[in-house]
Amino acid sequence: MGINSNVMKKLLSILFLFILGLPVSGQQSPGVIRIASYNLRMDTPTDGINSWKYRKENVKSLIRYHDFDIMGTQEGFSHQLHDLLELKNYTYFGAGRDDGKEAGEHSAIFYKKARFKKLDSGNFWLSETPENPGKGWDATCCNRICSWVKLKDKNNNTVFYVFNVHFDHRGIIARKESGKLMVEKIKSIAGDMPVICTGDFNSTPDTEQIQRMRSLLQDTFSATVTPPYGPIGTANAFRFDAPLKKRIDYVFVSKDFNVSKYAVLTDYKEQRYPSDHLPVVAYITLSR
Repeated sequence: MGINSNVMKKLLSILFLFILGLPVSGQQSPGVIRIASYNLRMDTPTDGINSWKYRKENVKSLIRYHDFDIMGTQEGFSHQLHDLLELKNYTYFGAGRDDGKEAGEHSAIFYKKARFKKLDSGNFWLSETPENPGKGWDATCCNRICSWVKLKDKNNNTVFYVFNVHFDHRGIIARKESGKLMVEKIKSIAGDMPVICTGDFNSTPDTEQIQRMRSLLQDTFSATVTPPYGPIGTANAFRFDAPLKKRIDYVFVSKDFNVSKYAVLTDYKEQRYPSDHLPVVAYITLSR
């Protein structure tokens, strides 16, 4: 008996989705990882109506709805991260950039504790002395930290590394040198293991530091099978009419991953964004 052409088309579509690691019939494939980078914006009263106490529920609602499996966050103080832990399915690893413990902003990595097991973790600073808290090169404002975790996916027993970082916003040399340091550290810590790197790099794609990152890892914006969704730009400065032209937040992955989707999310409520950055999310599948 021959197969109806419509049935054949449906079977081929399902096969194609399976190969890409995309969900079939509305179900998420167990191998797909929804990886996000989200600058939370630090808690400061100078933000007025956009200060953390007025928007934290919107941030939590966005994360809950989009159901990220792993999320690299930037700028969060300890109390902001604890607020996000009210989403009971997550835990996080990270350290304050000022003392390596709780003080100052974090580059924390959230992950679903039922799905992933942390095997190892660590931090380093973007400076000439990366093992100790401190400013690097021409950075004049702040210490900058990168946190990393080695995770095991309980769904399929795969193991990979996640790095999350926030580059300096003032120092031109600091950003260039941070790009070099990130490549060196990823190679030395992860070796030939699969790698994800999220972050606010305060750098557009044409810069030396982003090109250096691309020499080691795939930029999910370019690697996605499905065309990128949403605006190009990732920072809105709490302006609802922001032009959203400059891309400074990234999700990078090693060639061990296939990228099926990429998006910059523009969720808002009452014409106010939950943060001064938009979350970047990619759907990735480990190919080995």
